Amino acid sequence: MTFNPPANTDLLLSAAQKENLYTKLVEQINKDFALANEAVDFAEGTTPINLKLGVRDKVYRLIQYKFAEYLNLLYIIDVPEKDIKLLDGSDIMELSEQVAFLILKREWQKVWFRNKY
Repeated sequence: MTFNPPANTDLLLSAAQKENLYTKLVEQINKDFALANEAVDFAEGTTPINLKLGVRDKVYRLIQYKFAEYLNLLYIIDVPEKDIKLLDGSDIMELSEQVAFLILKREWQKVWFRNKY
């Protein structure tokens, strides 16, 4: 069985819910952000929209005020560097949204694989 990442954040979060892995996804995000010393502490019952906005807002603040910590977070989560390099950084809010999707996609991949194998 191969991993096919969803095309956007909403589809990704919907897939996580469908496969009953949404809680695991939230746990993985909390764990990896904590490992990067940038705790987010999303509650187990966090809605998908709040998770999406919360990750985006955290990424936005890191890019704006703590760039070294932002890079460390991407490293800890293991977001592919080539994917980051493809993004257009001219609008920080747009960039934050795209990076949040890459983070969620990588975290979903970890949770999905752990569940399947």
